[in-house]
Amino acid sequence: MNANSPTVLGLDIGGANIKIACEVGRAVSIPFALWKQPDRLPAVLASLVEGYSKHGDFAEIAITMTGELCDCFATKREGVNRILDAVVFAAAGKPLRVWSTAGKWLSVADARLSSLAVAAANWHALATFAGRFAPVGKALLVDIGSTTTDIIPLENGVPVSKGRTDFDRLELGELVYLGVKRTPVMALGVPNVCAEYFADTRDVNIVLNHIAEVPVAIDTADGRPATMSYCLARLARMLGGDPESHSEASLRSTAAHWFRHSKERISDAIRVAVNGDANRIERIGGSQILIMSGAGEWMVRKAWWGVDLEFTGRMSLADELDEPVSACAPAYAVAVLASEMPR
Repeated sequence: MNANSPTVLGLDIGGANIKIACEVGRAVSIPFALWKQPDRLPAVLASLVEGYSKHGDFAEIAITMTGELCDCFATKREGVNRILDAVVFAAAGKPLRVWSTAGKWLSVADARLSSLAVAAANWHALATFAGRFAPVGKALLVDIGSTTTDIIPLENGVPVSKGRTDFDRLELGELVYLGVKRTPVMALGVPNVCAEYFADTRDVNIVLNHIAEVPVAIDTADGRPATMSYCLARLARMLGGDPESHSEASLRSTAAHWFRHSKERISDAIRVAVNGDANRIERIGGSQILIMSGAGEWMVRKAWWGVDLEFTGRMSLADELDEPVSACAPAYAVAVLASEMPR
């Protein structure tokens, strides 16, 4: 990006992370606990936008969000409006577009009037962008992030999910509240663990060497760093113990069991998305291309092996775009989609 190449900034504003990207491929994800400090959101977004401005001019900002679900907001409508207020402040007069689950761009004013259409619309933006990699026939996009998994059927490059809201998508199995970092272990449904937020899936995946330690990260269950020794201690606490009562070998074995349980949940959801289920709405079925993305794309690969389904092809957004961009895929998607529309 340079001063002679105006671009579009894409923002994906979540409850735990803010992701920013431009259509030329630069992408950054920063942790931000929106539910703890909603009043800081305008300043944080302004700082991010200003940081991008130093790399060159940009023509407008494209927005998608999931943070409206945070319990610091009384309703989703309030959350959408507070997030839009923050982006308006950060944009400092730059034009804004907001993605909706109708597959259309809305102005900020129209987004305020259609709050449920823009709430949690980032999955739809990502699927609309990913459709270009499977423009003919059927495909299945599986995006695993730090908090959730999206399972989105595509047909001729267009998302054809049955659900549009979080509520409907959870009911239909198109949204699975399981990710590779932020899901509490007690929410995995494994037996014989303490029903307390003592550890999460980041601890499990660090112990199993699926993801790297992050010594500077203290957004953990006990506020101690995301390093191997502390991850092991947190897992021991889930068993009602501590590092003195449980060996490292036994904790690694337990972590592997918990991970298999998580992987099977994702595998089951993929299987239902392809074949359908007697208790759910009929799926599109048939031969499909599998598209993988997200910070947990590596887990998609592991989950797919447990599905025992034949896909006609597989492709990785990390391979197509590179890993940092794939990890911020919805922000990149809205940037690209907006750049392709007339201004």
